[in-house]
Amino acid sequence: MKTDKTTLTICIALPLIIGALSALLTRGSMQTFEMINKPPLSPPGWIFPIVWTILYVLMGISSYLVVISDQPNDKALSVYFLQLAFNFFWSILFFNLHWYLISFIWLVVLWFLILITIVMFYKISKPAAYLLIPYFLWVTFAGYLNLAIYIIQK
Repeated sequence: MKTDKTTLTICIALPLIIGALSALLTRGSMQTFEMINKPPLSPPGWIFPIVWTILYVLMGISSYLVVISDQPNDKALSVYFLQLAFNFFWSILFFNLHWYLISFIWLVVLWFLILITIVMFYKISKPAAYLLIPYFLWVTFAGYLNLAIYIIQK
């Protein structure tokens, strides 16, 4: 399989740009995160940008594998882009608006969208699906943190 470097670059850049834009719109979010009461197992704030950067690169590679496949992929990529949009808005709901319950519900929808994306990608490219598993697990963990923070803040 020949690698199309331009397509690969675009596929990786897209989630990174979306993540960077979300981070820009939620500047100071790690200071907010450090100040709120958190549940057990809460990682330090500095870990989030590292993990998200890795996850965005994996998402980009995953989408690239689907894009270059010779399988029909319009529906799978539509769900992929929808979950990216949900990913983008979650941090705004959580950090900027402090809507912890709404952001948890939003995260549950994101979780299902990621799961659907994994299933759809699996039918096109198994490696593409496998690359999304760390993202799925991280969002599962984020769901625990989000819900626990909501409960603690009540």
